[in-house]
Amino acid sequence: MQLGMVGLGKMGGNMKKRLEDRGHEVVGYDRDPEVSDVADLAELVSRLDGPRSVWVMVPAGGPTRDTVSELAELLSEGDVVVDGGNSKYTDDKPHADLLAERGIGFVDAGVSGGVWGLDNGYALMVGGADEHVAQLMPVFEALKPEGDFGFVHAGGVGAGHYAKMVHNGIEYGMMQAYAEGFALMQKSDEVTDVPAVVKSWREGTVIRSWLLDLLDRALEEDADLEDIRGWVEDSGEGRWTVEEGIRLRVALPVMTESLFARFTSRDPDSDTMKAVAALRNQFGGHAVKRE
Repeated sequence: MQLGMVGLGKMGGNMKKRLEDRGHEVVGYDRDPEVSDVADLAELVSRLDGPRSVWVMVPAGGPTRDTVSELAELLSEGDVVVDGGNSKYTDDKPHADLLAERGIGFVDAGVSGGVWGLDNGYALMVGGADEHVAQLMPVFEALKPEGDFGFVHAGGVGAGHYAKMVHNGIEYGMMQAYAEGFALMQKSDEVTDVPAVVKSWREGTVIRSWLLDLLDRALEEDADLEDIRGWVEDSGEGRWTVEEGIRLRVALPVMTESLFARFTSRDPDSDTMKAVAALRNQFGGHAVKRE
């Protein structure tokens, strides 16, 4: 299948390569001419055969709105745009409505997998009309992990980004729990080899997970996390999850506290927030502040 990919950063670039490795033709555009296949969006659209599919992988907010608006002027009836960035779900309907005026479909795709997705595959949570999702299924099948899991058509427009928002809220809570356990053992006189304990948990325990594997990997590189500051950003989706809990009157104490802990990280360093910073770096390639 042929696909246009807008945004060839850490995620978009690897997604393009995974698709190409599986026999798909991807025409990529990025502001960096060193990685871009075309000079601009107009050339990208001209390189695609109809009905066209264009995947947008740029920062949420203004950059995504601008890109969708420009594509609305360039694409034709029957084409489909996918927003695979971390957009807030409330942005999706306005984008879908704008494109629908010109007969262009819209699919929102929450994407998880970080820098490991190239080899392991990307978990995809998508929202949109059945016919638009069906048009993209060869791409989704190539991007997702092998096997039965890793893809869901979660509902109509907005459902994909909503599911990804909740996914990230859960991620916040899990990371915080692992980090607090690490910090407690670091302070204890009882445990003399904290990294070995974390490594032992990777098999046979009810808390084993990929995040735990990544914490083990981080501790192999820096057993006391001495080279990492405990400053942790929040990407927005954690905040949106908590806001949605407030709107719907659903208690989210773990997610809320993990979000507030990230705010606390902007204060003097703690072992807890160093561990969270290390985990974000391991699974997503997010920058860490070095001592």
